[in-house]
Amino acid sequence: MIKGKKILRNIMLFLILMVLTFYIILKDQDVSKIFILLANVNKRFILIAILCMCIYIICDAINIGRSLKALKEKSTFIKNIKYSLIGFFFSSITPAATGGQPMQVYYMYKDKITVANSTLSLLINLTCVQIVTISMAIVSLIFNYKYMNGILIAFFILGVTLNLSALTLLLISIFTKKMTNGIIKFIIRILKFFRVKNIEAKQEKLENELNKYQSSAIYIKNNIWLIFKNLITTYFQFVAFYSISYLVYKSFGLSEYNFFEILTMQSVLYATVSGIPSPGAVGVSEGGYMAIFSSIFPGVLLDGAMLLTRGVSFYLFVAISAIVVILNATIKNRKTGDSRGEHE
Repeated sequence: MIKGKKILRNIMLFLILMVLTFYIILKDQDVSKIFILLANVNKRFILIAILCMCIYIICDAINIGRSLKALKEKSTFIKNIKYSLIGFFFSSITPAATGGQPMQVYYMYKDKITVANSTLSLLINLTCVQIVTISMAIVSLIFNYKYMNGILIAFFILGVTLNLSALTLLLISIFTKKMTNGIIKFIIRILKFFRVKNIEAKQEKLENELNKYQSSAIYIKNNIWLIFKNLITTYFQFVAFYSISYLVYKSFGLSEYNFFEILTMQSVLYATVSGIPSPGAVGVSEGGYMAIFSSIFPGVLLDGAMLLTRGVSFYLFVAISAIVVILNATIKNRKTGDSRGEHE
């Protein structure tokens, strides 16, 4: 059972950052006019944007399921959706998204998936995300350099450097033995942070999974086609994700810029802010959006566009994933209670 205090603390930090961010951005704006603008956007494009975010989650679930199946683990599509949303939620409320993967490993373990295989599956998934994020951003920067000022370029270099560092560690983790023990210990520290019960008693069992992890890693090395298919799915996933900005743009009735131009700008923005150690990149994402898209949206529409884009691509799904986490915990607690009652 995960103690609520640590999660509540992270949620409070997340909410404080969110409130401060929107206060700073909107304090000199006529909020009523922004809401009038939002009420008059083309709702059809917003619904398609929400569908794109659903595709983003589904693609993530497909990659998780494909990797688990390759490692001979049993999981269903619905469970993979659950793991994806759980990862989204805990990544959103923890600095630098450090809580996402460890909590996914924890929930998979509860569903009888070995820690070694769940860890490797998520490492493959995260590696594909880093490759796609970096490659799309570098290509996109070539087309959008004119929109970047000195500060944005500095943040872009920082963001790409952090993502490249993470990618390097991931590749080392998958293809060398030395990093494996450190990864498991890192997961244990994260679980201790969330005060998972009896984690010390479980530590020896988790470390015993290392041998299976290494054999699984060898399997992946000999099945590069799996990583290639996950990469293709991840590119499709991020095209859907980046398309949200274009759909918001179209919802305001604008047409000066095309799909490719908006998508590549969003790619640059994501790479710029994704490595910043803020829960859900709250604050930096909103500020970066205002800076990069200021030349795309007329000034009167920029605030509303930012609110809609972040609302669809982040805040809405933080709420949805939080509901999934709460429902999952409630169901688990009820099953535990029923099981205890049967033995009394």
